[in-house]
Parts: sequence; structure tokens; C-alpha cells
Amino acid sequence: MKVIDSLLTQAAGIASLRRDIHAHPELCFEEVRTADLVAAKLTEWGIPVHRGMGTTGVVGIVHGRDGGASGRAIGLRADMDALPMQEHNAFAHTSQHPGKMHACGHDGHTAMLLAAAQHFATERHFDGTVYLIFQPAEEGGGGAREMIADGLFSQFDVEAVFGMHNWPGMGVGQFAVSAGPVMASSNEFKITIHGKGGHAALPHTSIDPVPIACQMVQAFQTIISRNKKPVDAAVISVTMIHTGEATNVVPTRCELQGTVRTFSNEVLDLIEARMREVAEHTCAAHQAQCAFEFVRNYPPTVNSPAEAEFARAVMQGIVGEANVLAQEPTMGAEDFAYMLQARPGAYCFIGNGEGAHRMAGHGEGPCTLHNASYDFNDDLIPLGATFWVRLAEAWFAQAPRA
Repeated sequence: MKVIDSLLTQAAGIASLRRDIHAHPELCFEEVRTADLVAAKLTEWGIPVHRGMGTTGVVGIVHGRDGGASGRAIGLRADMDALPMQEHNAFAHTSQHPGKMHACGHDGHTAMLLAAAQHFATERHFDGTVYLIFQPAEEGGGGAREMIADGLFSQFDVEAVFGMHNWPGMGVGQFAVSAGPVMASSNEFKITIHGKGGHAALPHTSIDPVPIACQMVQAFQTIISRNKKPVDAAVISVTMIHTGEATNVVPTRCELQGTVRTFSNEVLDLIEARMREVAEHTCAAHQAQCAFEFVRNYPPTVNSPAEAEFARAVMQGIVGEANVLAQEPTMGAEDFAYMLQARPGAYCFIGNGEGAHRMAGHGEGPCTLHNASYDFNDDLIPLGATFWVRLAEAWFAQAPRA
């Protein structure tokens, strides 16, 4: 493994920053303290910063040895926000804010990019500009979308943009990247069935929304098995059914909620249309009324083939070909998708291990994403930062892409 020596030397200091961020988690668009810390460190290292994009976003501006005269630029992105959940760990850097936790490793993502920034402050072996994008509100807030809307790529134009996420279960010292879809779109639906309430002993005088809902849930799965192509992955999950107030009363209404995930907008279009038809026609068949709501959240995260293979080559130069895996697409969602819609690029993964790195006092649960016993592996900081540095250097060493 070819980790940059200076990154190993400064690893303890950056790990301390990571744990400080972990102890002070902030939710979507509330990352004021985290943004202050990031901006202060970049400024301390002589890196100019721009603040306020997407409310609390920070962009560090690193010109190479040419002072940025070439006009070429790439973007490296880390997310900063935490999750609204209670941490079960009890080590020294556990969350000090009840109901808030860095359970997805965004504290570590920020730390890896800060480590790269500290290296860039003294070693700029490239001609071009690297924009360090510290993004708020990945966990449901669409911070990437908001930064773009505030002028991220019009003010800081880039040839390509790259992001990276830690991946529990994948070994430390391993990376993964693949071309094409790597994470799914995330979408929510709410269906309200309006029937006619009455006495449970006199069902013929009512229009019962419960059996209508049951038929609807079953029929939705036929969209997956019979309407879309079998090779197109998609998931419909009805995760909530709310109805009723008493055992002897036929309820007036029933509400279904859940999510839909796909790897393409074409499949999403099909599923939304068919779900609406199934819901409305099932209600009509039983003389009930239907209110159908469908909200599209994050689009699919789709890596550009050339940029994914470029990232793979850089990874192989650091950890060897055997330790760079193909990333199996996951039905989880990621708002880096918006950046990949705006510019070519790739979303990569770095192994976080099985959890043996966690300090004494960790929770009883597994070290998996969005788990109350999770903690980022600080051993990744110099490795992840090495990837960011070598990626930038290799990008500007090649001729500009058409």
C-alpha cells in the first residue's frame, strides 16, 4: 500500500478533528460548527474558502504550481451532516447532542478531504485547480442540489467531480468503483383510501378501505414482476399502513406509505404510472376514492465510464489491482447523483472494515451504516487522503478530455 508519508505523519491530528466532529453532530443545513471548523482549518493552511453555498457549504480553492493559470479544474466532494438518531456508543468521542449521530461516516469523509487539503497546502504537484467541496445535507436534504442551485459549478467550473463513501464490511486497504449505476433513486409515496366507515357487524353498509389496501399492496408487487423488464432492478416497499381506531369499527380511511427505488428514470416513470393506475382503479372497483401522492427525492447515482475507470487506475496504483473491487450497485441513495447529472465523474467506495477498530465502549450493534453502534475507522484517513491527492495529480497529468 503506497500511502503518502506526510499523510501518515499528520494522521493523528486529523483523526482528532474527526472525533471532534463526531462528538458534535449537526443535521441537514445546520452544519454551522462543522463548517466553521472546516473553514478555519483551510484558512490556517493558506487555502482560500468560499462559504454559504447550500446554506452551510464550504468550498476550498487549491491552485496548483501554475496558480490555476491552465484553467483546468476538478472537484472533490465530502459530506458533513449527521443523522437524527440516538448514538449507543459510550467512548470518549460519542455524540454530545441527544438524538443526533454521525452514523454514516460523514465525519470521516470530511476528515479525509481535510487531510488531503493539509497536504495540498505544501505540496501542489499539478497544474490546475482543485475545488474541495464540503457539502451539507446529504441525508435527505439534497445539499448537493442546493449547492448547484447556488452556483457551485457556474462559479467553480470543473472538468469532473468525484465523491467517496466508506463501506463497512469491505476490508481496510480496499477500494471499489464501477461504471454506470451504483446507487438507486429514492422516492416516496403516500396513498390515502377514502371509504365509508360503519359498524364492523354491518360491513355491507360500509366501504371498507382495509381490504382495498391489502389488494393494493399485493398488486404493487406485480408491477415489479410483470410490468418492468426482469433485468431492470427496482424495489417497491410499503412500509407504513395507518388505519382504524377501534376493533368494532370499519374505518373511514386508510393510508399507505413507502418508497420506490430504481436505477433509471425510465423504470421510475413506469412504476409511478402503474402504481397510480393500480391505486385509482382498485379504489374505483370498490366504490372508494383515492388520493395518490408520489415524491421524487434523489435520482440514481450513475458513474461516467471514463471517470470511473480513471479512479480505478489511481486506486490500483495505491493498493494494487487485487484490492480494487467492482462496486455492486446498492438500492441505497446518494445526493451526489445531482453532481453527476451536472458534470462527469465517479462515486467511489473505501473499505471501513468489520468494526474491530471501534474503541472500548462501543454499542452492542454491528458497525454498519445508519446503525447506532457505528463509528468511522480512522485508519482510513491517510489512505483516503492519498487517493484524493493522487487522483488530482493524475488528472492534471493527462491531456484535457474533449
